[in-house]
Amino acid sequence: MKPLLTLAFSFWFSVAILFPAAAAPTAWEIRAQNAEGELEYDPGTGSITAPRGVIVTYSNIVLTAERVTANADLGEIVAEGAVTIKAADRFWTGDRIRYNFKTGNISSDTFKTGYEPIFIKGEGLAADMSNKVFSATNAVITTDNYEKPGHRLRARQLTFVPGDYVEARDATLFLGPVPVFYFPYYHRSLKRHPNNLEFTPGYRSLYGPYLLSTYNWYWSEQLSGAIHADVRERRGLGVGPDLDYQLGKTFGDGKLSYYYLDDHDPGLDPIGKPIREYRQRLSFTHLANPTSNLTAKIVARYQSDPYIVRDFFESEYRRNVQPNSFAEINQLWSNWSLDAIAQPRLNNFFETIERLPDIKLTGFRQQLGVSPLYYESESSAGYFRRRFASTNTTLVDFAAWRGDTYHQVTLPQTFFGWLNFTPRVGGRFTYYSESEGRGTALDETTRAVFNTGAEVSFKASRVWTGPENRLFDVHELRHIIEPSINYVYVPSPNRRPPELPQFDYEVQTLRLLPIEFPDYNAIDSIDSQNVFRFTLRNKLQTKRAEGVDTLLNWALYTDWRLRPRTNQTTFANIYSDLDFRPRSWITLNSQLRYDIAEGRLLESNHRLVVQPNNVWSVSLGHRYLGPDPALGPVPGHNLITSSIYYRFNENWGARVSHHFEARDGVLEEQYYTLYRDLRSWTAAVTVRLRENRIGPEDFTVALTFSLKAFPRFALGEDSDRPSRLVGY
Repeated sequence: MKPLLTLAFSFWFSVAILFPAAAAPTAWEIRAQNAEGELEYDPGTGSITAPRGVIVTYSNIVLTAERVTANADLGEIVAEGAVTIKAADRFWTGDRIRYNFKTGNISSDTFKTGYEPIFIKGEGLAADMSNKVFSATNAVITTDNYEKPGHRLRARQLTFVPGDYVEARDATLFLGPVPVFYFPYYHRSLKRHPNNLEFTPGYRSLYGPYLLSTYNWYWSEQLSGAIHADVRERRGLGVGPDLDYQLGKTFGDGKLSYYYLDDHDPGLDPIGKPIREYRQRLSFTHLANPTSNLTAKIVARYQSDPYIVRDFFESEYRRNVQPNSFAEINQLWSNWSLDAIAQPRLNNFFETIERLPDIKLTGFRQQLGVSPLYYESESSAGYFRRRFASTNTTLVDFAAWRGDTYHQVTLPQTFFGWLNFTPRVGGRFTYYSESEGRGTALDETTRAVFNTGAEVSFKASRVWTGPENRLFDVHELRHIIEPSINYVYVPSPNRRPPELPQFDYEVQTLRLLPIEFPDYNAIDSIDSQNVFRFTLRNKLQTKRAEGVDTLLNWALYTDWRLRPRTNQTTFANIYSDLDFRPRSWITLNSQLRYDIAEGRLLESNHRLVVQPNNVWSVSLGHRYLGPDPALGPVPGHNLITSSIYYRFNENWGARVSHHFEARDGVLEEQYYTLYRDLRSWTAAVTVRLRENRIGPEDFTVALTFSLKAFPRFALGEDSDRPSRLVGY
């Protein structure tokens, strides 16, 4: 009689019976699919069955079948009857599959599998996981994820390397039920969809009717690119190539892009001069890692005028309004880093700090021998030239040599087993040559800076096992609190900022700047400091299906200036940064800045994202910025944003986005997008309306297409960068 093993003992008994004591232990778990079912073991055949099927779990791999036969020595399972194997990036189905959990090798008489975006079914499967090569006979391959695909390739013999290539012999291409082409041999790279055409037709009130087209070509894994040919009825013809190359790890990878436009209506530059009709841009990047710790990078960006990227490459302009050009080499050691950077100015209409060159040696915090002291340093030397924009006729360029060296020693201590106390003392010496430039009058000089201070902090936590809340998916709570006080004292240096050429200077920002060195890196703006920084961090964690998850992360911080400068108040603004995740699919981010002296809210930034499934999602945001004289004549913002996505069915979906400025009641930007699933393709029609305040409204309607197998946009890019749906 076959022994019956109850579910409670199924795993341990099956291990004891199937795997002798001499065998190496394994992490298999075998159980019945039905929670109340029983496993039935046949010692004669070694098979395990259950009335409603068997589940085998090994690490992140789950196998289900009607019955299995296990071999502990080989780590192999022979599964029969409605077999499925699921892992993080793949799935397999079949009637009888032999699977080795140790090597991942698989064989089957008939099978189906999916490696997005490829789906395959066939016979005679053999998989060599060491090389990640799969082969099959009488196979069908498609990128159409339907039971009856609209197109498919049927091959007598198929070789498949996930993420690399597909190779088919004696293959026929079918469109629906009709054979349309025969391939004695067919090879297709999966790394990049070769030789395809992308196009975006549309209308924009600034362009008139337009057609943006890109031909992507693929020569080899080392060389590929694209050719752009764009027609804008009111602006003219724009063309240009992209070239991507890969020269291997030693010589690196790079990209070269060029775009030329004969613009019929270029407009005026910032000082009212007409922009030339012949507009162009050039972008070149190259990154190489000759050794594991040596990195070389070159970035060059040239524009014929300041607005070509804004006018025709909107997504890029939103990410980087003023791109820099530089060449950098970095050598990294365990405790040191050497950087050499050269930064020229290629576009004279942008203000630039030229570094020709700037060499920096950084010593990371490291222990001094066997002493309790830790040492860190930062030394640099270079020739700097501050070049103002050519449109700025009031300021004069200047240049100077500068050598700077900073050294600091810290003494980290822990008292009572929980209180962290880290005093520090450091010093900086900087040399400046006589400044060069018409109208400059700064002599050769040196500056010395002394700094000291200490940081006190501790971390405390407590666990509550009782809290349970289904609404917020809370199962137990752990509270972690981390208060800290950081004190910095810097007496007045012998040379104050107005007496020095300003290359690395303090830029006005909405956030608190670092107060301790070397994090504070505005070398030429260093002045006296006598300040405490108070920080309080709170974190709430709970147990969820995915493990320990952070429910709430909240930080409060501000500065108390014992000797404020002329442009500072005694107490800095209070800042609050909060991330709240009441469910795995709900996220709330909050940033606040409050002026203690005047008792008013200066800034708030909130964003709520709700995405419970792939059917609908909602994103709501509010951005408030009060008037701030330090930031110039900006009236502030009171911006409300929203984005709603809904999928009506498998074929249709829609997204609506708005930017509403409540300060003056203007709906600044509207996006309306309708998505259509076309089996192997997706299409989107987007309507955008902008209220520019200055000049006419900007109206755009565009149609975009994308292959599912090789998406045109990255995941979520259409919502994060909606301007990609109407062009570049």
